[in-house]
Amino acid sequence: MRVRYRSHFWMTILSALLLAGCTSDRSGTTTPNINVNTEPERPCASVPLSDNGYKAKITLNDPPAKLRAGEKQIIQVKVQNASDVLWKVRGCGDDNKFYIAAGNQWLKAEGELLVTRMDGRHGLPDNLKPGQDAEVPLQITAPKEPGEYILEVDLVQEQVAWFSDKGSPTAKVKVAVVQ
Repeated sequence: MRVRYRSHFWMTILSALLLAGCTSDRSGTTTPNINVNTEPERPCASVPLSDNGYKAKITLNDPPAKLRAGEKQIIQVKVQNASDVLWKVRGCGDDNKFYIAAGNQWLKAEGELLVTRMDGRHGLPDNLKPGQDAEVPLQITAPKEPGEYILEVDLVQEQVAWFSDKGSPTAKVKVAVVQ
Protein backbone atom coordinates (compact mmCIF):
# COMPACT_ATOMS: atom_id res chain seq x y z
CA MET A 1 0.00 0.00 0.00
CA ARG A 2 2.79 2.38 0.87
CA VAL A 3 4.49 1.97 -2.54
CA ARG A 4 1.29 2.69 -4.41
CA TYR A 5 0.73 5.81 -2.31
CA ARG A 6 4.23 7.16 -3.15
CA SER A 7 3.74 6.34 -6.81
CA HIS A 8 0.39 8.15 -6.85
CA PHE A 9 1.96 11.09 -5.00
CA TRP A 10 4.77 11.47 -7.57
CA MET A 11 2.37 11.06 -10.50
CA THR A 12 0.25 13.87 -9.06
CA ILE A 13 3.32 16.11 -8.67
CA LEU A 14 4.50 15.29 -12.21
CA SER A 15 1.03 16.04 -13.62
CA ALA A 16 0.91 19.36 -11.79
CA LEU A 17 4.33 20.33 -13.13
CA LEU A 18 3.33 19.42 -16.68
CA LEU A 19 0.17 21.47 -16.37
CA ALA A 20 2.25 24.35 -15.02
CA GLY A 21 4.47 24.26 -18.10
CA CYS A 22 7.41 22.31 -16.69
CA THR A 23 8.99 18.99 -17.58
CA SER A 24 10.78 16.53 -15.36
CA ASP A 25 13.68 14.27 -16.28
CA ARG A 26 14.35 10.89 -14.63
CA SER A 27 16.47 12.49 -11.91
CA GLY A 28 13.43 14.47 -10.73
CA THR A 29 14.82 17.83 -11.94
CA THR A 30 12.15 20.12 -13.35
CA THR A 31 12.71 22.75 -16.01
CA PRO A 32 10.22 25.17 -17.51
CA ASN A 33 9.02 24.53 -21.05
CA ILE A 34 10.41 27.35 -23.16
CA ASN A 35 9.55 27.72 -26.81
CA VAL A 36 12.55 29.45 -28.37
CA ASN A 37 10.48 30.30 -31.48
CA THR A 38 8.04 32.44 -29.52
CA GLU A 39 8.25 36.14 -30.36
CA PRO A 40 8.57 38.45 -27.37
CA GLU A 41 5.57 40.61 -26.64
CA ARG A 42 5.87 43.93 -28.41
CA PRO A 43 4.58 47.20 -27.05
CA CYS A 44 1.69 48.75 -28.93
CA ALA A 45 3.03 49.98 -32.26
CA SER A 46 -0.05 51.97 -33.31
CA VAL A 47 0.45 55.66 -33.79
CA PRO A 48 -1.58 58.48 -35.32
CA LEU A 49 -1.61 58.48 -39.10
CA SER A 50 0.71 60.90 -40.83
CA ASP A 51 -1.16 63.79 -42.45
CA ASN A 52 -0.97 62.13 -45.88
CA GLY A 53 -2.65 59.03 -44.39
CA TYR A 54 -6.01 60.79 -43.97
CA LYS A 55 -7.15 60.29 -47.57
CA ALA A 56 -10.26 58.21 -48.15
CA LYS A 57 -12.84 57.61 -50.82
CA ILE A 58 -16.23 57.02 -49.19
CA THR A 59 -19.36 55.94 -51.05
CA LEU A 60 -22.80 55.03 -49.74
CA ASN A 61 -24.43 51.94 -51.23
CA ASP A 62 -28.17 52.50 -51.64
CA PRO A 63 -28.60 55.31 -49.07
CA PRO A 64 -32.10 56.08 -47.79
CA ALA A 65 -34.01 58.94 -49.42
CA LYS A 66 -36.58 59.05 -46.62
CA LEU A 67 -36.64 57.98 -42.94
CA ARG A 68 -39.13 58.39 -40.12
CA ALA A 69 -38.13 60.72 -37.28
CA GLY A 70 -35.85 58.79 -34.90
CA GLU A 71 -35.75 55.72 -37.18
CA LYS A 72 -32.63 53.57 -37.01
CA GLN A 73 -31.26 51.97 -40.15
CA ILE A 74 -28.05 50.21 -41.13
CA ILE A 75 -26.47 51.55 -44.30
CA GLN A 76 -23.55 50.04 -46.19
CA VAL A 77 -20.55 52.30 -46.54
CA LYS A 78 -17.73 51.50 -48.96
CA VAL A 79 -14.42 52.87 -47.74
CA GLN A 80 -11.26 52.95 -49.84
CA ASN A 81 -7.79 53.81 -48.56
CA ALA A 82 -6.81 56.56 -51.03
CA SER A 83 -3.55 57.29 -49.22
CA ASP A 84 -0.09 55.78 -49.47
CA VAL A 85 -0.19 54.68 -45.80
CA LEU A 86 -1.36 51.40 -44.24
CA TRP A 87 -4.42 51.95 -42.07
CA LYS A 88 -4.21 49.87 -38.89
CA VAL A 89 -7.80 49.68 -37.76
CA ARG A 90 -7.14 48.73 -34.14
CA GLY A 91 -5.28 50.92 -31.76
CA CYS A 92 -3.75 50.27 -28.37
CA GLY A 93 -5.47 48.20 -25.69
CA ASP A 94 -9.10 48.64 -24.71
CA ASP A 95 -9.21 52.43 -24.89
CA ASN A 96 -9.77 52.52 -28.69
CA LYS A 97 -6.92 55.00 -29.10
CA PHE A 98 -6.10 55.30 -32.83
CA TYR A 99 -9.08 53.06 -33.77
CA ILE A 100 -10.28 53.87 -37.32
CA ALA A 101 -14.05 53.94 -37.78
CA ALA A 102 -16.75 55.19 -40.11
CA GLY A 103 -19.06 57.68 -38.46
CA ASN A 104 -21.85 60.01 -39.46
CA GLN A 105 -23.41 63.32 -38.62
CA TRP A 106 -26.64 65.05 -39.57
CA LEU A 107 -26.82 68.55 -41.00
CA LYS A 108 -29.84 70.74 -41.71
CA ALA A 109 -30.23 70.83 -45.51
CA GLU A 110 -30.57 74.60 -45.62
CA GLY A 111 -27.23 76.12 -44.68
CA GLU A 112 -25.78 72.74 -43.64
CA LEU A 113 -26.01 73.57 -39.92
CA LEU A 114 -24.84 70.76 -37.66
CA VAL A 115 -27.66 68.89 -35.91
CA THR A 116 -25.64 66.07 -34.34
CA ARG A 117 -22.08 64.85 -34.82
CA MET A 118 -22.23 61.80 -32.58
CA ASP A 119 -24.60 59.40 -34.30
CA GLY A 120 -23.32 56.06 -35.58
CA ARG A 121 -19.83 54.57 -35.48
CA HIS A 122 -18.48 51.29 -36.84
CA GLY A 123 -14.87 50.21 -37.11
CA LEU A 124 -13.24 48.98 -40.27
CA PRO A 125 -13.15 45.17 -40.45
CA ASP A 126 -9.44 44.82 -41.34
CA ASN A 127 -6.24 46.76 -41.86
CA LEU A 128 -6.36 48.44 -45.26
CA LYS A 129 -3.36 48.81 -47.52
CA PRO A 130 -3.25 51.75 -49.96
CA GLY A 131 -5.86 51.18 -52.68
CA GLN A 132 -7.79 48.51 -50.73
CA ASP A 133 -11.44 48.95 -49.81
CA ALA A 134 -13.89 47.51 -47.32
CA GLU A 135 -17.63 47.49 -46.65
CA VAL A 136 -18.74 48.89 -43.30
CA PRO A 137 -22.27 48.45 -41.88
CA LEU A 138 -23.07 51.77 -40.21
CA GLN A 139 -26.14 52.22 -38.05
CA ILE A 140 -27.64 55.67 -38.39
CA THR A 141 -30.48 57.29 -36.45
CA ALA A 142 -32.62 59.93 -38.18
CA PRO A 143 -33.08 63.24 -36.36
CA LYS A 144 -36.16 63.47 -34.12
CA GLU A 145 -37.63 66.50 -35.90
CA PRO A 146 -39.11 66.11 -39.40
CA GLY A 147 -37.43 68.08 -42.17
CA GLU A 148 -34.81 68.00 -44.92
CA TYR A 149 -31.39 66.86 -43.76
CA ILE A 150 -27.99 65.90 -45.10
CA LEU A 151 -26.50 62.65 -43.90
CA GLU A 152 -22.71 63.01 -43.96
CA VAL A 153 -20.37 60.02 -43.52
CA ASP A 154 -16.69 60.40 -42.69
CA LEU A 155 -13.85 58.38 -41.17
CA VAL A 156 -12.27 59.12 -37.82
CA GLN A 157 -9.08 58.00 -36.15
CA GLU A 158 -10.31 58.00 -32.57
CA GLN A 159 -8.66 60.47 -30.21
CA VAL A 160 -6.83 62.05 -33.16
CA ALA A 161 -8.92 63.54 -36.00
CA TRP A 162 -11.77 63.22 -38.46
CA PHE A 163 -10.46 62.58 -41.97
CA SER A 164 -12.40 65.61 -43.29
CA ASP A 165 -10.52 67.85 -40.84
CA LYS A 166 -7.35 66.76 -42.68
CA GLY A 167 -8.84 67.51 -46.11
CA SER A 168 -10.38 64.16 -47.10
CA PRO A 169 -13.81 64.35 -48.80
CA THR A 170 -16.90 62.94 -47.07
CA ALA A 171 -19.95 61.22 -48.55
CA LYS A 172 -23.17 63.27 -48.38
CA VAL A 173 -26.77 62.49 -49.27
CA LYS A 174 -30.05 64.35 -48.76
CA VAL A 175 -32.59 62.57 -46.60
CA ALA A 176 -36.20 63.60 -45.94
CA VAL A 177 -37.18 62.91 -42.34
CA VAL A 178 -40.94 62.47 -41.94
CA GLN A 179 -43.30 62.01 -39.00
